[in-house]
This record gives sequence, C-alpha cells and structure tokens, in this order.
Amino acid sequence: MTFTKEEKSWIMYDWANSVYSLIIVTAILPIYFKYVAGNAGISDADSTAFWGYASSFATLLISVSSPILGTIADYRGAKKKLFNFFAFSGMLLTLALAIVPNHSWVALLAVYVISHMGFQGANIFYDGFLVDVTTDERADAVSSYGFGFGYIGSALLFVLVMVLQVTDGFGLMGTETVTKLCFILTAVWWFAFTIPFVKNVHQNYGIEPEKHTIRRSFLRIAETIKEISRYKHIVFFLIAYFFYIDGVDTIFTMATAFGIDMGVSSDMLIIILLVVNIIAFPFTILYGRLAARFGTKPLILTAISVYIIICIYAMFMKTTVDFWIVGILVGTSQGGIQALSRSYFAKIVPKDRANEFFGFYNIFGKFSAILGPSIFAFVTQMTGQSQFGIAALILLFIIGAVLFSRVNFQATTD
Repeated sequence: MTFTKEEKSWIMYDWANSVYSLIIVTAILPIYFKYVAGNAGISDADSTAFWGYASSFATLLISVSSPILGTIADYRGAKKKLFNFFAFSGMLLTLALAIVPNHSWVALLAVYVISHMGFQGANIFYDGFLVDVTTDERADAVSSYGFGFGYIGSALLFVLVMVLQVTDGFGLMGTETVTKLCFILTAVWWFAFTIPFVKNVHQNYGIEPEKHTIRRSFLRIAETIKEISRYKHIVFFLIAYFFYIDGVDTIFTMATAFGIDMGVSSDMLIIILLVVNIIAFPFTILYGRLAARFGTKPLILTAISVYIIICIYAMFMKTTVDFWIVGILVGTSQGGIQALSRSYFAKIVPKDRANEFFGFYNIFGKFSAILGPSIFAFVTQMTGQSQFGIAALILLFIIGAVLFSRVNFQATTD
C-alpha cells in the first residue's frame, strides 16, 4: 500500500512515541521503581499497587480535561498547538526522570505522573488527526500501520536499551546510570521522530475560531450532550470501548510488575517484551488487512476473545513459560484492537467535530484505565497473588464484547 506524505508523517509519530509506552510505562521504569521502592522498605505487593494507583491518577488528571481539550482543538489552528504543547512537555518530563534522586520513590512516581499526562494528552490530538490525513476507506490500514510501526520502532530502541542493561553500558556505567541513560534516549527518540509530524500534518477539518473560545467550547459540549440522541451509535460504541480497552491497557501497564511478582528475572522480562513488540508488528498489520476483507467489527471481537483467553490462562500461571505464552498472545492482538478501535471511531464521527468526539473517545478510554489498574491493584493486595488481579479483568472484556456486538455497523455509517 502506498501512503501519502501526510499519512507517513502521521504513522511516524506512533514510531516516535511508542518508545515511551514500552520503556517508561512497561519495561524499564517499573523495574527501576520497584528497585527504588524496595530499597525504601516497600513490599513487592505494595509497590505494584502504588504503581497501579499512580497510573490511574495520571490517567484521571488528563481524562477530566479531554472533552474540553478536544472541543477547543476543533477550532482551526488549535489542534497542532495543543499537540505540540503536550508532546514536548511529555518529552521534557521524560528527561527529568533521569535527574530524580535515587532514594526518592515518591518523587519518581510524581515525575512519571506528569510525563504520562503529556504523553496521553498529545495522543488525544494525534488520534484526532486521523480524519485529517486519510479517508474512511484507508483509515483501518493507516491506523494499523501506525500501531504496527510503533511496535517495531520501539523494539529497535529497546534492543539498544537491552544491550545497555545487560552489559552495564558496555562496562562503563553502573546499573542506575544505565537506567537513567535509557530515560534520556527515550526522550531524544520521541523528539527526533516527531519532527515529520510537526512539519507535514495539518488540520483540514474544523470550525472557524470564535471569541471566548473556552466558554464557547464548554457550551458546545453541553449542546452535544443535549443532542446525544443523534449520536446513539457513537455513545453505545464508547461504552463498549470503555470496558474492553480498560482490560487491554491494564494488562499492558501492569505486565512488568506482574512478571516480577511471578519471579521472572528482569533480563528475561526485557527479552519477552522485545519479542512481544516484534510479534505485534506483523499481527497489527494483519488485523488491518483482515478488517478490509471481513469488516472492522468482527476483527475487534476476535481480539477481545483473545484477551478473554489470556485472563482465563492467568489463573493457572506458575512459570516463566506461562508468562511467555501470555506475552505472545498479547502481542498477537494488542495492536490490532487498538488500531481498529481508533479507525472504527474515526469513521463514525462527524469530521468537522472529530476532535470533540475524540475527546470523549479519550475520556472513555482513559477513565477505563483508572478502573482496571485499581481492580488489579485491589485484588492483588487482597489475595497476595498478581495472577488473580489479571484474572479479575475478564469481566471487563465480557461486558465490552457483549455491548460492542450490539453496535450496528450500518447505522454508524448513515
């Protein structure tokens, strides 16, 4: 498939920011945080729970502002400015992780929370730009290639990070110094590959600027809520999305802490995460191609089914091999369900109000990520077993599947 310059630049941002998801959210920072917290006398179960609560708090802060930010972004010229602010703020705070004192687990969590807000905030506008760079017919493919290249791009940097971790910086650095270098590399990578997006992606849909932009934006949100009967298909999808993406994000966010609690070594976790990202690349592209043949809805339901299997299997996990199996299953479907959910939503919203609706899309997705980690953390603390925390997420996938199966695709395209 041949992509336009705008589509390529949009896809490249997934390549740019996915290193944050892998290295900061999933791999290196959780391991480093548990190390710092352990040195401070925090138990494994409690440090895992604190990581979950921090992830939930970061999500809460950006979620409550998503609808108004999305509505403001619908004004011509505003979307790119907001994207730049959040993206570059996230990069700077990622750099700041490298200067947090080694003994302060609280400060480490605080900087993580703020950097995560920048990362998630930029994604509100990045997702909204999908309607600007491509057509409905190409949306599944473009969205899938975005996630796919995000996985392979983050895997490339992750290889360097893994080498630095295993060799202690080629014998030149201590473990803590290597870890902080990984934070710096993540921020630099994120910045460098965001440049094509900043140069080439522009807002094509939107409304003309008005006086009192913020006040008018709140009024527009109120008007949309009053007219919600016009958008029943969108609301029904968002409720379903709320549940199933909650489970997806929670498994991703808590994977490393879960693995450590199972006794998987840090080096093995790094290898597993690398393999998962490599697997995710072709499978995400495959989901996009299969969606073109069989439809987006059946492929999303297929991905949800894979996650239900993961939750069931988690109850019986005991060994590193079990963790490998779960990781591979996640790799086959994580990118697919995220990419197709994004493109499905882009097809069903009014184009000139896409950012307002993507604000709701993000608040449903982000608020769901508050519930999931909290469920995981609570069940883990109550049982003392991370496996039961993962298994408890099955309810979210079942509810999401039932609700999404009731969304009429034809109705969404009218």
